[in-house]
Amino acid sequence: MAINAPIDESPEEVRALLAPLRHDFSVAVYSCENAFAVGAIIRVAHSFLAREIIVIGNAPYYEKASMGMQKYESIVKLADETAFFAHVGERPVWAFEKERARQAVYDVDQFPKGVVLLFGSERFGLPVTVLDRVDHVIAIPMYGINNSFPVAIAAGIAMNEWARRKHRA
Repeated sequence: MAINAPIDESPEEVRALLAPLRHDFSVAVYSCENAFAVGAIIRVAHSFLAREIIVIGNAPYYEKASMGMQKYESIVKLADETAFFAHVGERPVWAFEKERARQAVYDVDQFPKGVVLLFGSERFGLPVTVLDRVDHVIAIPMYGINNSFPVAIAAGIAMNEWARRKHRA
């Protein structure tokens, strides 16, 4: 359920109001090369109150696509995969990559506590060096001749599946 923060509050005050409501998952985007998509992911991650949004690589994000939500989010920018794995430490990392998937997202019983949902670029996906280090590789089933979802849509589907499992009766 969305909350109505007072619009006259500063971003820091709104972040403080949201802090106890944050969920125990993070979203990471690796070398996305699509500034609009990263902005859209920030907006969606805000809607699900993700713990943080991790942007790996030096590609910028388009603030208009995040609709101002970047002001209220913890956005961590990291240079490369080494910095990413150091940052997440022991937290489980689940990559969304259709070609090397071991399981469909709809077949997951439960997401682990503290999970980091990792997405790659729309053109290149995630490199093998990253996929070899993650805890699980997940696919989002799709139909038709298209080979992949736009990364912002895939991230939204994944966050929705996380929330659906958390809040089911």
